[in-house]
Amino acid sequence: MPKTQTLLAQAYSAFNHRDIDSALALMSENVSWPKASEGGRVVGKEEIRSYWTRQWKELDPHVEPLEVIDHEGGITEVKVHQLVKSLGGDVLSDSEVWHVYTIANGLIERMDLKEGETSSDSTPSAAFSRH
Repeated sequence: MPKTQTLLAQAYSAFNHRDIDSALALMSENVSWPKASEGGRVVGKEEIRSYWTRQWKELDPHVEPLEVIDHEGGITEVKVHQLVKSLGGDVLSDSEVWHVYTIANGLIERMDLKEGETSSDSTPSAAFSRH
């Protein structure tokens, strides 16, 4: 498995196990990340830590990579199965979405959401719209 795929597999595993420190260790200091459940973006590891901590107090998201497409310039697209449940176990969303990563120096620099043919950070992801 190429280095990027290994990096991203480790990141998804850490996220799904709620292992924030292991996930953040795979990211650059100034990583830029979408706030999928809120809209907008966070920059930096501590902002991601705060965002995920808030998110996990309200929701139980789980993402499994299905397909990985590497592009030139450190861009990698990952099709994921995303299951979002309430803390009580009710399914809020069960969908396939695309995550687009920018990888530099062996670390995640940026993640974007690609919904349909567009990418938007200003509003919550459709996967969280019922929340």
